[in-house]
Amino acid sequence: MRLRGRKGILESLEAQPELVVLDAAPHKGRWREFFGNDNPIYIELGMGKGRFISDMSVRNPHINFIGVDMYDELIRRASDKARLAWEEQGVKQPPNLALLRANIEGIEDMFAPGELQRIHLNFSDPWPKAKHARRRLTHPRFVAKYIEILNENGEIHFKTDSQSLFEFSLNSFADMELHMRNISLHLHKEQLRDDLVLTEYEAKFVEKGNNIHRVEVVIGEKAIAAHKAAKLAAQKNDQAEATNNETSEPIAAPIATSEG
Repeated sequence: MRLRGRKGILESLEAQPELVVLDAAPHKGRWREFFGNDNPIYIELGMGKGRFISDMSVRNPHINFIGVDMYDELIRRASDKARLAWEEQGVKQPPNLALLRANIEGIEDMFAPGELQRIHLNFSDPWPKAKHARRRLTHPRFVAKYIEILNENGEIHFKTDSQSLFEFSLNSFADMELHMRNISLHLHKEQLRDDLVLTEYEAKFVEKGNNIHRVEVVIGEKAIAAHKAAKLAAQKNDQAEATNNETSEPIAAPIATSEG
């Protein structure tokens, strides 16, 4: 991808150390010090222009967010978007957001084991050619890295408009024996899911009527336990409803017979 940026873009990013991080290495294992609290940390890998990560930070002020991308121009655009989103809330400086310039290939060098609680993958490059499969962000070699840096409540939330990438991803997660929930082949089929934050691409795709695929992958031990408990509770609820329906059916009255 080639992006034409403004002159002096690097200087602009360097002037925003409270928001923009150009070198993740010093923060590995110390991201909570950057934010100044112990709140959970969610990241978006490949944040693009930053709409999703900015809106997520505004909607969830008690969660820390990190948007990751490798292009200076996208970091700049995301910083403008983030500041605007928070200024609309009457806040000058985004308090729970960092924008990290980095190549996702080295994610294990950016975060310590168990440092993150959630990873968002939104409309990642599908790399459609088979020979490029290892570059897909849901390839097992990447997922193994995610598992390492996610904590006991860790999850991966994945959205894409590419059916082939979604199928590849589901198979990838299944082959690694990971738990999946809320699998959707057409996320906004009934109506726009305004409970979920949209990306720039997603808003355009939805307007065109394109299918959006989504899945949540449960990684951490506590997250898995909660997922299993929820499934069990749902099963018991379904069984109880089925039993109630059976017992509430009217019993047919016996047919009278005459003795002759």
